[in-house]
Amino acid sequence: MTLTVTTQAFANNTAIPKRYTGDGEDVSPPLSWTGIPNGTKELALIVDDPDAPSAEPWVHWVIYKIPGTSAGLPENIAKTAAPPQPAGTLQGKNSWGRIGYGGPAPPGGHGVHHYHFKLFALDAALNVGSGLEKTQLQDAMQSHIVAQGELIGTYQR
Repeated sequence: MTLTVTTQAFANNTAIPKRYTGDGEDVSPPLSWTGIPNGTKELALIVDDPDAPSAEPWVHWVIYKIPGTSAGLPENIAKTAAPPQPAGTLQGKNSWGRIGYGGPAPPGGHGVHHYHFKLFALDAALNVGSGLEKTQLQDAMQSHIVAQGELIGTYQR
């Protein structure tokens, strides 16, 4: 099943405004989604950049335990392990080793990078704490993903 992920900040496959990048205010964009299957217990979001000059995609955000009834995330989620909204949500570490969102900041002159906002609907509540890295979250979600969707934004310096 496919989820639809959108933002009022930019259209799919278009440039992410500077406000949401490492060159701007570095705040997370507001996100909305539709198509959450009945029975979804939790949602998880991973944002990464497969165009990064690294062995693995560069991870910009790991956020999970989002209530299954949630229709989106507000702009500027606090960069804390357990942000106040949405209640119960936890955040993990990005590739900089920090908790929370880290906006696009590709190497200068490296061309257009694509930032994949991947949303997962889960049929079970994950029994995990804050601070997970992308691979740890993926391991915890394994066999619990009932739907997923993706929004792609671009950015270059």
